[in-house]
Formats: sequence, structure tokens, C-alpha cells
Amino acid sequence: MRRADKALIGTAALAIALAIPAIAQDRPESILPPGFGEAQSPSPPPENSNSVATATASRPASPSSGESEVETVESLSPMEELLSQPVVKQVEYRTRRDPRMSGTLEPAAIGLSDRPWGSASGKALQILMRRMETPLASRWAHIGLRSLLLARVPAPNDVNPVDWAAERAWLLLRMGEADAARLLVASVDTDRFTPKMQQVALQAALASSDPSAMCPLEEGLSRVEPRVAGLVTAICASLSGEAERAAADIEAARRRGRVGAIDLALADKVVGAGAETARAVTIEWEPVEQLNSWRYGLSTATALMPPERLVNSATPRTRAWLARAPMFPASARIPSARFAAGLGVFSSEALMDLYAAAYDATDPDALGESDAWQVRLSFVGRTLDDRMAAMRQLWGNSSSPLDRYASQVLVSRPARKIAPNADLQSDAPDLVASLLAGGFDREAARWAATVPDMDDQSADAVWAMLALGAPDSAGVEISAGRIGDFADRDGSANRQRTALLVAALAGLGRIDAATAGRLSREYRLGLGSETGWTRMIDGAMRRRQGGTSILLAASALQGRQFDRVGPVYIFHAVNALKRTGHEYLARMVAAEALART
Repeated sequence: MRRADKALIGTAALAIALAIPAIAQDRPESILPPGFGEAQSPSPPPENSNSVATATASRPASPSSGESEVETVESLSPMEELLSQPVVKQVEYRTRRDPRMSGTLEPAAIGLSDRPWGSASGKALQILMRRMETPLASRWAHIGLRSLLLARVPAPNDVNPVDWAAERAWLLLRMGEADAARLLVASVDTDRFTPKMQQVALQAALASSDPSAMCPLEEGLSRVEPRVAGLVTAICASLSGEAERAAADIEAARRRGRVGAIDLALADKVVGAGAETARAVTIEWEPVEQLNSWRYGLSTATALMPPERLVNSATPRTRAWLARAPMFPASARIPSARFAAGLGVFSSEALMDLYAAAYDATDPDALGESDAWQVRLSFVGRTLDDRMAAMRQLWGNSSSPLDRYASQVLVSRPARKIAPNADLQSDAPDLVASLLAGGFDREAARWAATVPDMDDQSADAVWAMLALGAPDSAGVEISAGRIGDFADRDGSANRQRTALLVAALAGLGRIDAATAGRLSREYRLGLGSETGWTRMIDGAMRRRQGGTSILLAASALQGRQFDRVGPVYIFHAVNALKRTGHEYLARMVAAEALART
């Protein structure tokens, strides 16, 4: 590609990234609440590639040769070998990890090339990640984006590689992926941390409920989080067995008076748990109005569950963090785990395992009509009616659209055991949606044969999902006439379901360009319209930039609901995913759009 073309691509990418509403700062916002004093925006880390700090951080250390150096021991004489004990060799590993290759997943394992970003501007992609609104409307887009962010592939050339890893980890945290973010942070050597990475690493430690993970950051923390540095020092001193020093640091913070009562008390409680300080701390939650990362991380680290009112009003990412907190019983985590499953943080198997743990921990006399009991019945009910009754109760107990989708994720595995039958037409839409929510596309496709024997309402719902989600369209009738029948009976606002259906079918290539164009004009979908975003994702698709395409597709699905996603964005996102080798992901996103509208 000519230099002028690359410059044009970088400029266009930067312009589009800047157009996305900003919900995050150049680095994560301060982890401390207003109780720590007036919030001050931290200074962004230097991003000027000409600066000494950036240039230095961008280069890996030179001493590493890529192989471990093993200390050798001289040969012993025959007599010494007989008289002495075997000598234990001391092995010293001096290998350094290349920060340009941070990540944990091999790209080939998730369908990516070795250079999924291609020649895209890393600075523009950073801005795109930083300003992405979470959670995404699509669970499957969340899953694809998580895999991309964890991929061990080279960082773009125009960014500091450690800051690049930090930006990916910060997006993972905002998505609710505490464990994934911590894995990504851990793939970078701590002595290479930039200010941005230090702050993100602190957030990851809190999201993981692990105060000990803050201690490697202690030395440089005063520069990026000066208000919290003293408290972290106290916590780490306590964890190291220095009880007197820890107590002195806590008292010093108390005298300065810059720390709110709840936040100091939580730090004091962690200090008391880590050393023989004889400190008894009572946590008063009554005046607390919000649960931020500091309060969440320190309270859960000491197995202290925040009040239900704070948990219920917490951000989606905090709910997802709580779902994986192992210090709490399964029954206490299930409400948040359902939230996490709906977002894409939890798989259907992980959610099922949590219900199994709750079942095992519940007294048999108390099982009754509990959800854990219904989950068991959905698998092992004696009759089909028993199993279906259990599934209906799980679907019906949902409190919100996201919670209902979580129920479909939960039921995806027992739904595989239900043989397709038109007599189940009233349940068929939920069964097919559940199968696709769990990724069981082949099992879902078996229901195509029953569609002609269903009433119009059930038939339309099942047909639309299978037209998009089935592995191939051979067993599903896809024609302009069938689409027209669907549109005539579409009761959604502004025929949003028809718009999403036509856009996704065109993106998957399951209707030809002429049919797509005619339907677009008939229903005023605007599939042929161009924006800066459409030009960017089409360009990434043509250049086979799988990573850039996934990131841009996710940016089109910001927000919690598909009814706010324009059909032109679905068309280009699905088309780019399919043509860059992610056909399965494209189908799952498309089918999910119909299942959730």
C-alpha cells in the first residue's frame, strides 16, 4: 500500500474514532470516590512517539536472547561422585517477554492471522477502544471482542506496546472481564509498566478482589494515584507481615483527613485481615450511595458482601466482576452470574456449574421450586412435559430482557435434548433462541423442518433465526416472498425486525445484491448509504484485517439493545465478519439480533 494511502487510512480512522461518544478518559478514571476529596483527572501518559519515555518503553530489553540461561556445574571426579550427594543445579531464568506480543490466546486458535490489525493506525484503534460504550448490545459480539483483545499478536507500530496492552485491558474491565483483564496485564513484565498500565493494573487487582496484586505497583503508584498510594502501602505492609508499619500508614491517612470514612475503613479491614494488628473494623454501609471499584475490590477481598441495594444499582461491569468472586457461595452469586451470562462474560456451562453448586449446597427440604431444582428437572425430568415445564418456568421467571436472555443461555444445554416437533410450536421460538444463545447452531437447524407445520407467529420467529443462524441455508426457505410475508406480520416498531433481518441476510450473502437493494428501497433501510464508519470497516474487510473488523463491528453494537442499532450497521458488521473468516461469529450475531428484538 502506498504511503499516501496509509496516511489517508490513519486519518480517516482517527476521525471516526473521535466521532464516537467519549465515556472513558485517556486512562481509567480515579478508582477513588468523592470521599477522597475533589476528583482530579489524572494526567494522560505521554503518547508522543518522539518522547524519550515512549521511545524507551516501546523497545524490548536487549539482553534477552529468547532462551533461558542455565548455570552449569563442573564435572566431579569419580571418587567425589561416590562420596557426595547429587548436586542440585540452580536454574536462573533471565528471559524477558516482548511487550509487543502481550496476550494469552494464540491467534490461529481464534481464527485470526498473525497480523490482524494490518496497517491500521494503532492510535486510532486506541481511541476507538477507549471510547467504546459498554456493555454491547450483542453477547456474541462481546465474546468475539474478548477473544480479540486477548490475542497474542504484534501491537501496531505507531503506539507504545505497553500502553496498547493497557488499553485492551481497560476495555476488558469495562466489559466486566476481570479475569481476562488480569491475564492480559500479567503478560507484561512489571518493570516495563507505563503510568497507564499501572493504573489499569490497579483496577484489575480490585476487579479480581486481590489486594496482593497491587503490591508490585507500590513503587510507582504515587505518580498515578497519589491519594491511594498510602493506603496501598499499608495494605502491602500488612500482607508482608509488617503490622506496625501498616497500622502507622493507616493512622497517617486518617490524620490527613482526605479519605472518606467507608473507604478508609475498608482499607483498614484489609490491613487487619493481613497481619496480627488486632484491629477490629466495623463497616457502616448506610451512608454509602454507590459501589465503585475501590469499595467493591476491598470489601469482596475480605469476603464482605456489599448490601443488596448497592449491588443492584452497581454498573454492569461490577455485577459481572461479582459473578466470578469465589469467596461467596454460589447462591449469592447467581443473580450477578445471570447478568454476566447475558452480557457474554459467563458461558452457558459456567452458569450451569454455578447452579449445580447451589443445588449441592441447598438442603433437600428447601429445594422445592427453586431455580436450581428447575435446572435439574430441565435435564433429567422423567417426561418431556416435566422437562418443558421446568424450562418454561426458567424462561418465565425473568425480570428484564437481559435476564430473559440469560435464561435462554442457561437452558441452551437441556434444549439440545428436545427433539424438534411442531406440537411444541409455542415453545419453539424460546428453544431455538436458547440453542443459538449457547452456540448450538446445528441442533437449532434441525427445527427448520417443523416450520411449515407451525402457526404464522411461531413460524416467523423460528424461521427468521434459522435463516440467519443455521450453518447453511439449504434447509431454510429464503426468498423475497418469504421475507415479504415476514414483513407483513412484523409488529415491531418501524419494522425493526424486518430491517435487521434483511440487513443481516444481505451481509451474510444469503440474498443477492439485487434482492437486497430492492428490499432496502422498499423498506427504506438505507443499506447502500455510506458513512465514515462504513468506509472504515469495508476497507478493513478488503485488506483482510480480521482484528480491525471485529473491533469496528463491536463499535457498531454499542449500547444495550438491538432496537437502537441501525440496519446499515448490521449489514456492514456482519459482512465484514463473514468475509474476514469469522462466518460463525457473523451468523451468531445476526441470529441474536432477531432473537432479542
